Amino acid sequence: MADTVIRPAALYLDGDAPAQELIQRCVHCGFCLPTCPTYAVLGIEADSPRGRIRLMKDAWEGRIAPQNAAFERHVYQCLDCRACETACPSGVEYGKLVEAARSQVERTRRRGAMAHFVRWLALDQLLPHPRRLAFVTRLTYAARDLGAGALLRLVGRRVPLAARLAGSLDLVPAGRPSAPALPLLFPAAGTRRARVALFEGCIQRAAFGATNAATARVLARNGIEVVVAEGQTCCGALHVHAGERAAGRELARRNIAALEPLDVDAFVVNAAGCGANLKEYGWLLKDDARWAERAERFAAKVKDASEILADLGLTAAPGPLDANVAYDEPCHLLHGQKVSAQPKALLAQIPGLRIVPLAEADWCCGSAGIYNVSQPDLSRKLLHRKMEHLRAAAPDILVTANPGCLMQLEAGIRESGMRTEVLHLMDLLDRSYASAP
Repeated sequence: MADTVIRPAALYLDGDAPAQELIQRCVHCGFCLPTCPTYAVLGIEADSPRGRIRLMKDAWEGRIAPQNAAFERHVYQCLDCRACETACPSGVEYGKLVEAARSQVERTRRRGAMAHFVRWLALDQLLPHPRRLAFVTRLTYAARDLGAGALLRLVGRRVPLAARLAGSLDLVPAGRPSAPALPLLFPAAGTRRARVALFEGCIQRAAFGATNAATARVLARNGIEVVVAEGQTCCGALHVHAGERAAGRELARRNIAALEPLDVDAFVVNAAGCGANLKEYGWLLKDDARWAERAERFAAKVKDASEILADLGLTAAPGPLDANVAYDEPCHLLHGQKVSAQPKALLAQIPGLRIVPLAEADWCCGSAGIYNVSQPDLSRKLLHRKMEHLRAAAPDILVTANPGCLMQLEAGIRESGMRTEVLHLMDLLDRSYASAP
């Protein structure tokens, strides 16, 4: 309606401001409040989705600037879990709003030298470069094995950065990093029903490469030929979540250029956060005349591994597994991609599995990209809440489908002294097939 149009007051910089048409969808009804983890923990209106949207609207109307400390604090205390999107009756695409708000913060703030260096190192020098990231991943595992965490905690009493590094080491998964070089082709077993390209990711490739291999084996076993394309890179999700949208766009262009020429039916991804971002390449590049249409076409072909398996159906019968299993829904699979029934349907087809209910399985575990590093206190509160529910459910195996969730949940279980095993859905299916006749 004409009388509700928000008038800009030049407090946002040109480009990447929270879209006014998305802000106007919010009617401040409050349906989002019970679903928002940070509002549940903090009880502050400005740390709810509608409260943050109010701040974004205030910036358009000249009442608060994006470089204001309160604006920055509240938009960065958001998990970007997007549970509010599922609850919203008005269809507010909140994730796009909060990511745009963060981009405005990053364009106007002046970070300290150390903070600037850490972001430059992680986002620019490691995540887009698989070999560098794999090397640093191996160093991280070695540091954990040598007991560096205890030393960092000691130093952390005086140096906050050391304490943050110690917390990061706690997230390193058990065992060794698994980053096998995948064959370029996994032939379909039996009649080929589809041909797909596997998106390897960055953290997924460096720390959970075995899960990528398991994903390809499961797909191939069910008549889906899998191509592993060279030239793909980090999807850019962590960059976009951190307000670095220009870097995110460049990574999007690189991935489109690498994967677009392939003669495949779908681009398959097994990391929930990557999948959600890949599916929004069209939005990310909507203002780029050269790439907008290509990005939309690309995004339309992205599917989570559980989606394509559920859509086509399993042709190979899984083998039996005798275990109690709980499924914890990754936020960006459930709320970002609206994929929920498919993973559960696949679990239900494994003979011998007993699915046990997990309270608040649709709530964020506190990982949320790098949230467990940037907001460690809030992240731990959410993790402890998740662990209380997990202790009550007492499954043998906790299944999820995102690398950050896997690391966060495993760290919580280790700290809590529980014996529950944490597995990616594709690893569990691969294990099941290994036990098949």
